[in-house]
Amino acid sequence: MEKKEQNQEKSKTALREEEILRYWQENKIFEKTVEKGKGFFSSFFGAKDKEYTFYDGPPFATGTPHYGHILASAIKDVVPRYKTMRGFRVERRWGWDCHGLPIENIVEKELGISGRKNIEKFGVAKFNEYARSKVLTYVNEWKRTVDRMGRWVDFDGSYKTMDNTFIESVWWGVKELHAKGMVYEGTRVLPYCPRCETPIANSEIAMDGSYKDISDISVYVKFPIKGEKNKYLLAWTTTPWTLPGNFALAVNPDADYVVAEVLGADGKKESVILAKDRVASAKGELKVVAEIKGSELVGVPYEPVFDYFTKKDFTNKENSWKVYAGEFVTMEDGTGIVHIAPGYGEEDMALAKKEKIPFIHHVTTEGKFTAEVKDFAGANVKPKDDEEKGIKHEVADVEIIKYLAERSLLFGKEKIVHSYPHCYRCSTPLFYYAIPSWFVKVGGVKPKLLSLNEKINWIPSHLKEGRFKNGIEGAPDWNISRNRFWASPLPIWKCQKCAKTKFIGSLHELDKPTKNKYILIRHGEAENNVKRITSSLTTSPHHLTRKGKEEVRQAAIRLQIEKIDLIFYSPLIRTKETAEIIGKALGIKGENFIAEDRLREVGHGSWEDKALDEYRKVIGNDWETERFDETKDGVESYNSVRRRAGQFLQFLEEKYSGKKILLVTHDIVLWLTEANANGVDEEGALLLRGKKDAARKNAEIVHLNYKNLPRNEDFVLDLHRPYTDVIKVPCVCGGEMKRIPEVIDCWFESASMPFASAHYPFENRDWFKSHFPSQFVAEYIAQTRTWFYYMHFLGSVLFGKAPFENVVTTGTVLAEDGEKMSKSKGNFPDPLITFDKYGADALRFYLLSSPLMKSEDLSFSERDLDSVYKKNVMRLDNVLSFYLLYKDTIKHYPKGGESPKQLDIWVRSRLGETEKEVSAAMEKYEIDRALRPVADFVEDLSVWYVRRSRERVKGDDDADKHYTLATLRFVLGNLSKLIAPFMPFLAENIYQEVNGFAFKSPGQSVHLEEWPSELSDYIHEDNLKTMAEVREIVSSALELRSTAGIKVRQPLSKLRIKKQKSGIMNNAEILQLIKDEVNVKHVIFDSGLDDDLGLDTNITSELKEEGQIRDLIRAIQELRKKAGLTIKDTADLAVETDDVGRHIIEKNKEMVLKSTLLKNINYATNLPSESVNVGDGVSFKLGVIK
Repeated sequence: MEKKEQNQEKSKTALREEEILRYWQENKIFEKTVEKGKGFFSSFFGAKDKEYTFYDGPPFATGTPHYGHILASAIKDVVPRYKTMRGFRVERRWGWDCHGLPIENIVEKELGISGRKNIEKFGVAKFNEYARSKVLTYVNEWKRTVDRMGRWVDFDGSYKTMDNTFIESVWWGVKELHAKGMVYEGTRVLPYCPRCETPIANSEIAMDGSYKDISDISVYVKFPIKGEKNKYLLAWTTTPWTLPGNFALAVNPDADYVVAEVLGADGKKESVILAKDRVASAKGELKVVAEIKGSELVGVPYEPVFDYFTKKDFTNKENSWKVYAGEFVTMEDGTGIVHIAPGYGEEDMALAKKEKIPFIHHVTTEGKFTAEVKDFAGANVKPKDDEEKGIKHEVADVEIIKYLAERSLLFGKEKIVHSYPHCYRCSTPLFYYAIPSWFVKVGGVKPKLLSLNEKINWIPSHLKEGRFKNGIEGAPDWNISRNRFWASPLPIWKCQKCAKTKFIGSLHELDKPTKNKYILIRHGEAENNVKRITSSLTTSPHHLTRKGKEEVRQAAIRLQIEKIDLIFYSPLIRTKETAEIIGKALGIKGENFIAEDRLREVGHGSWEDKALDEYRKVIGNDWETERFDETKDGVESYNSVRRRAGQFLQFLEEKYSGKKILLVTHDIVLWLTEANANGVDEEGALLLRGKKDAARKNAEIVHLNYKNLPRNEDFVLDLHRPYTDVIKVPCVCGGEMKRIPEVIDCWFESASMPFASAHYPFENRDWFKSHFPSQFVAEYIAQTRTWFYYMHFLGSVLFGKAPFENVVTTGTVLAEDGEKMSKSKGNFPDPLITFDKYGADALRFYLLSSPLMKSEDLSFSERDLDSVYKKNVMRLDNVLSFYLLYKDTIKHYPKGGESPKQLDIWVRSRLGETEKEVSAAMEKYEIDRALRPVADFVEDLSVWYVRRSRERVKGDDDADKHYTLATLRFVLGNLSKLIAPFMPFLAENIYQEVNGFAFKSPGQSVHLEEWPSELSDYIHEDNLKTMAEVREIVSSALELRSTAGIKVRQPLSKLRIKKQKSGIMNNAEILQLIKDEVNVKHVIFDSGLDDDLGLDTNITSELKEEGQIRDLIRAIQELRKKAGLTIKDTADLAVETDDVGRHIIEKNKEMVLKSTLLKNINYATNLPSESVNVGDGVSFKLGVIK
């Protein structure tokens, strides 16, 4: 972007929108719209609220929002606004997608590490905590953009896929699928990213930009037939790097094959076998000497071209390096003999499983040749191109080809260009790789998915039977596991002893008894309690009071039934004395009576031995969240206390088993130990403590319920790795179950949004039942293979319903050159700058009325946006300005329906017609179709009604003036409601100005109004038909003028009309409208005309003079406008002209003065202005004197 664009001043439209945005925020208009329907329907009708549900797919906050996000957000704003005006209560809750490769790639880049081994070396806990800190990097930018575009949504109550509650619900979903027998573990060949070291879903590969055209080298390889000299099986492959992993060859048993002679590299004859249909396409001159059936080749043994595994022992080795029948072998390319590397192709693996062909990986999970492949060990098999480092993706293939050529096993090679899949996050070339994974069966539920799809309203409709249906029919089993770190852990625990698995569907299922029982007690009343002073040092001389000792003795009596084994106590005097009294009473001493520094009081720093009340005034009360992290004057933070207390409990669990342990400590330590036991965060800890007077009493006993939960280093519940990895679950065999290392596919998370965002089924069960399925979702077309599909799958399987009823699917917003929008290329304008220039309403209208709404792509055009801005926003602004200019010229406004004037009836009819069309389209979720009648009406209102009404408000007919302004007030007021969902800012401005609120009445907003469905009552079909005929006549007549070269301001005598139209011929008002618009004196109906219309183009001297006066009046009005004069301002006119010009003025002076609001016309000389030529050599120089 150029600097002048970046620094451009904001337009008046943009500034006005920002003021309106502040008005909405200050007066909480959004919040009022959400609650509006709730109160109205429940209080007046005693019925349930009219709830309307829509699901908002969670975006990543790892980058700033672009035009695609703005388009989706506009749709998600339009529909809820419309439904709100229809009387529904529409909750609009934002969500954030927090997990997965997008975040991990950012973290790896910033930390300067790459690959699973390096991440594990760095530390999974540190890596994931860093990921957590980066998740919401751009939240402020998102909120700024979403707010600025006028979208109303609840950001503060947003759900996050990384929340424990969300993850727990996801776990429930996985377990439910397992309970239905749909989850299984298996080794399958999957698209795989060696840099990210994880499988990539087919749906992710199908997303934007994942396929790229690259060049590769295909090879024809000679596999020597065992026991036959110079005789080879000729196979073809586009992946030479897989050849070290070859364990079989496949032929089509029903196809014809040939034995062909060819000269080898050494000039000697050799024989190759290939399919008969592929001879012509093979390299070299081949002489066919025999024909055989493919079935005859089955079982033929051969020598592998790489012998790395020939001397190794492995299962089913006897089935290696033979020819097998493969129905998948075609004659479309290659040689009709397919090289089988079971670990690197779906069909290869299927054949290997069927025929028990072994496979050994010769490529590591990092995409490098293993040590066994000694000639190429450690080399990348398909690296990402890097020009700076001189790395090319085909480097391994080149080395393999050299190896084959040196051993005379290369028959030929050729370059191919093909579309190749790349990782959608890091752009590394993918390859197919056999890897153990967890899958959800899809095949058995496809009929149900297809049946429920029939109930969904797709926009555009062709997606139902096309893309989405095809996606369901062709969907493979869903690979739900990923070999990564920052995601919801897969909730599967496997026994280390018997390999049995257990699916965990809730935190409760993880809970198991701790090894020990724990009882906590606060010390008895001490001197510092009485004096209300701080005391946290072991040297503090604050002993138990007499009362305190008695409190402890009574507690010791109650503890006798507990059979305490060990006592640990804080080393402060008051806690030690408490422990001694209890220990003596219970007979516990020696090695079972232990001082523990981690149970000491909160450190008070420089506030030691100071007044407690003053300490709290400065440092903060015990119940304030700031105390958890912030420290002042050396005072210890609560999180520090939590960590040391939690570490001590962990130590006890590791060292002891089957013990009952008493911990003697202090109020804050006791409270935070309880918080640790429950795994609650700061907010939960404060709820646990309750009000400020809810501190534990002196000598109060607490039985600790320490839950078996994954806790982070602050001992707060955290279901992420590595904390879930250390949780053990007992197995029925007596062994111990440990969680498997994989995490869940992030699409499973986002697809769980309908229930997981509500923490279903653990909370909000009734709410969920009334909010599932949603009435509406919207995203761009790639989501048909991802979010829409996966959400449909989970909704259908878990709840028996499609999760959405109406889906709006858009195309992709491209740069103006048709390329993908790229920040590095700078090929699109910054959205915030676009807002500053055109405002949000224009951008919304432009995107929502574009082919994007038909799921077609759009090359973003600022020129087209400017056109939309001028034709819609500016036109309506001008209409409003026209109304505001004249509105005070009348004091009483009759109702809009009172005017009998044909033009007023027509504009009301057009408004009603527009409402009817907009409503019909919106009920079908066809937003682009809803905007077409809006754009048409804006044009009609501006170009026809207002233009034809200008003279009415300037004239002397007060009644007509009243009718015009009252009608315009009625139209603008109702139009503001019609456009409110689409252009919320402009609608609000019109509403506020027309109704006289002027943003000074806080409770007033167009968005709190009901939808104006009654407007259809104003439709007058006869009037609409007549006016359509009038406009057709006018348009044709103006074309005749143009053909004759006569400007419209020049009056003409007659317009003749051949066809006698009943709605026109006898309607004086309509005839006058035609006369004014065509600028003729008479309209005559003449059935004898040869053409439909005839225009008398003879210009008399009188007509010519009238045309000259009109030109002069127009010039004066332009001069007034430049001088900043309004209708309230009168002025004098200075004119310099000749005698002919003076004569024309004097003859028509009264008309000139009235039409231009002048007081006087004075004649002058030597005026500096330019001449206004009105024809026939007559010209005027003009000057306005205020």
